Amino acid sequence: MKRVVDKSFVVRAPLEVAWNHLAQIEAWPSWAKHIRSVVKSPPGPLSRDTHGTLQLTNRVRSTFRMIEFEPPGHWKWAGSFMGSQILYDHIFSEDKPNQTTIRFTVDAGGGPGVLIRGIFGWIYRRNLERAVPLLVQEIERAAASKS
Repeated sequence: MKRVVDKSFVVRAPLEVAWNHLAQIEAWPSWAKHIRSVVKSPPGPLSRDTHGTLQLTNRVRSTFRMIEFEPPGHWKWAGSFMGSQILYDHIFSEDKPNQTTIRFTVDAGGGPGVLIRGIFGWIYRRNLERAVPLLVQEIERAAASKS
């Protein structure tokens, strides 16, 4: 496995608010404009048993299954892209009251190798550059409404 994405950012929100907001994965299209829809199963809150499909705006479907789930510290799911295994980790740490660092890491391995990892990483990083500012705004708005 090789790390292809490592993106950290800070939100002015308590850890619980940040976790709860991001854990609503069906709502991701509101800030991740490259995602058209998210279908998860089973119904209800994000859990160790969660799996699902993201429909991207370019019509690509990405399926995932939860492989690690340790609230409110992190969750990791596994998927694939053109024969390569992809691991997506969502990591949360409370720096101080009302300030949380969120870190997204993506590791890729197997399959066609370096070329796929390079292309996938480039696309994913570009999508995050557009999505993270919108996510930060949403989380901080949610935190402000709870104050």
